[in-house]
This record gives sequence, structure tokens and C-alpha cells, in this order.
Amino acid sequence: MITLSIVEAIILGAVQGIAEFLPISSTAHIIIAQLLLGYSIPGLSFEIFLHLGSIIAVILFFWRDITHIVSAFFRYLAKREKEDRSEFYFGLYLIVATMITGLLGVMLEDVVGNALKTPIMIAIALALTGIFLIAIERFHQVGNKSESEMSWFDAIIIGFVQTLAVIPGISRSGSTLIAGLYTGLNRDTAVRFSFLLSIPVILGSSVLAITDISAGSFRTIGTGPLIAAFITSFVTSLIGIIWLIDFLKKGRLIYFALYCFLLAAIVLAFLDEATVL
Repeated sequence: MITLSIVEAIILGAVQGIAEFLPISSTAHIIIAQLLLGYSIPGLSFEIFLHLGSIIAVILFFWRDITHIVSAFFRYLAKREKEDRSEFYFGLYLIVATMITGLLGVMLEDVVGNALKTPIMIAIALALTGIFLIAIERFHQVGNKSESEMSWFDAIIIGFVQTLAVIPGISRSGSTLIAGLYTGLNRDTAVRFSFLLSIPVILGSSVLAITDISAGSFRTIGTGPLIAAFITSFVTSLIGIIWLIDFLKKGRLIYFALYCFLLAAIVLAFLDEATVL
């Protein structure tokens, strides 16, 4: 039986919430946090609770956008009004990117499994995330395409690149942000698309793993720690969303890259292969 305390559950919830929407890989941070706390939590129940906290936060923050896109999508299907065309296609692009990620993600999940959850692989993935963050900021001209100028190509590229996030250390938010900027989207559109894309992707992965939740999970981990982790994940995810959107208006991605490099070095220096989950 896992004796996870409320404090430890709050720590893991905070790690998830803060890292989920920043381009620094929440999966890697959860794995590292578990290793440092000396836990190897079996199954996916705990991760599902953490992810649900994050997804509720993003739905709450973007509920106006979601409502607008959904209503415009169905209005355009029914009436073909010109003012709804942009949001209709934006919704389609979200669906396309989600389908690509979902199909490839299911195929790669069995291949990846626990094989890449080793300290050295996590460190390599974090370093790669840092490299691409620097490359997209320093060597790629920032685009100016808005959502009305997005294309099928943009959605396909973002969907493919997002699939790489099945590798611990490759950030989902980071990969979609980098891919969006690479295709020429302006920062606001790339960030909005990345956040909204997280909703079906995280919800879908949680639904696929929902059978892992059982009464045994509550007994094994404890109802109190699960609830504490969920609430903490929700609150810190909301804070992370607000902070990241504000930061990207004036901040630079290179700071996240430097953090990824630093974390990769720490992982290599202080964690060894014996700590594989």
C-alpha cells in the first residue's frame, strides 16, 4: 500500500498544475517528483486525477472561447454565414490535430511504455525541448497569421508534432507552441490553439484510461491525497495558464529553454538508472 501523505499529494498536484501548460513537460516533472519522493505509483488513477484538475482549469478559463467556437461551428453548418466561417474552420483544425495526435499517440504508447521513463532519456528529451525552444525564437521569424489565416497544413503539422509529447520530457504545450510558431502563426493564435487543443487531447487520454480508476485506487493511494492532488492541480493549472499567457506577451521562450537544460543536468547528476519507474 502506498502511504502518500496530503502534503506529498499537494506537492505532486502543484508540480502537475504548474508544469502542464508551460513548455517544460509536466510528465517529466511528475516522474522526477515521484522519484525524489521515493514513490512509484502503479496504474494511471493518480495521473488521471491530476490531469482532470488541469483540464477543468483550462475549460473554465477558456469557456467563452469554447462556447463561441462551438456555437459558430454549428451555425455555419446550418446557415453558412460568412462571419462564422473563421471559427468553423478553427474548430475543424482543432478536430484534425486532435485526431492525428490521438491515432498516432495510441500507436506509440505501447512502443514508448516505460522504456523511455529513465533519467537519461528524460534528460535527453528535456534538452531537445530546450534546443527547439531556442531555435524557434532565435532562428525563425515570428509569423503574423491569425486564426482566420490558418490552414489544414498548420493543423496537420501541429497534430503530428504534438504526438512527440508521449515521450517524457517532450512538452505537449511546448511542442504545439513551437509547431504553431513554425507554421507562421502569431503568438496569440499559437498560444490559443495550443491551450484549446489540450482540452480534447487530455480529456481523450483520460477517458481511454478511465477503466484504471477503481475503488482499489482510493484504498491504495487514499481518498484524501487524491482529492488534495486534484484541487491543487486545478488551482495551480489556472495560475499557470494566466501567468503563461501574460508572460508570452512580453517574455522570451529562451528562459524556458535554459530551465530545461538545467533540469536535464540535474536529472543526469542526481538520478540514476536504478530509479526507473
